[in-house]
Amino acid sequence: MIKDINSPKTIKDLVSQFSEAGGFSSTEVATGSKIWKKMQSEKDCKIILSVTGNLIAVGTRGLIKDLVRKNQVDAIISTPAFVAHDLIRLYKDYKKGSWFVNDKELHKKHLFRLGNIYLDEDSYGPVMEDKIQPMLKKFFSEKKEWSTHELVWEIGKELSKSNKKAESILYWCWKNQIPIFLPGPLDGALGSQLWSFWNRNKEFKLNLFEDEQKIYNFVMDSKKLGALMLGGGISKHHVIWWAQFRNGLDYAVYITSAPEWDGSLSGARIREAISWGKVKENAKFVTIPGDATVILPLVVYS
Repeated sequence: MIKDINSPKTIKDLVSQFSEAGGFSSTEVATGSKIWKKMQSEKDCKIILSVTGNLIAVGTRGLIKDLVRKNQVDAIISTPAFVAHDLIRLYKDYKKGSWFVNDKELHKKHLFRLGNIYLDEDSYGPVMEDKIQPMLKKFFSEKKEWSTHELVWEIGKELSKSNKKAESILYWCWKNQIPIFLPGPLDGALGSQLWSFWNRNKEFKLNLFEDEQKIYNFVMDSKKLGALMLGGGISKHHVIWWAQFRNGLDYAVYITSAPEWDGSLSGARIREAISWGKVKENAKFVTIPGDATVILPLVVYS
């Protein structure tokens, strides 16, 4: 246990003492830190980051940007909200809010609430339309059919013209050639913009099979495969689903706030994936229950 409240001087000191604390989730945090370090130390280990888009609306965006900037992950699987929040935050500030508020009053004030974050109505959809539609017009003039990872790279390339480009995950993914896959690309604000553009340009196509092939090749070409998974849903499932075709992940760190007892994929612990062959029987893995905005910094900075 922590022997002296003043003894931990750094995050590393604190998390190292979690190993001895034996208290609830603290042990899992320490285990996750060790597995993350192991993944990073294995030169032949490729790492996939799966992340739900909501985490890009908060301070965790900066941490994930640093992982990409430092080439600490090799591929990302996420949702369209990942792209939308990263792009919009280059041009508009989100506001600190409250969980405990009258949402009817927010609606009257044209404020969107994402947990305890507020977004101005005109800083979401309108910004996406103003920024994305000219990009899509340019991309369409170059070719008619795009995979999602190509499309996101091109968006990142366009953001290289911004004086705030260094803040953008999309920019660093393009610069470092780290693919971002969107297996459900028609969801949310980005999906609506893609649909809107298609309505005016019916030759515009998304080739999702090309994305799946690239994920398959990435997985099968990896001598060792690790995953850092933040939240569940389609992003998490795409990682473990394709991993089964190479007999499973070698390393896995999963952070989730979802309960196990409803049988959902988001709540399913990593040990369940072993039964499917999505995680190897001898893999190093841990499920850490809790809030990724708190837990992730402890895992990667320790």
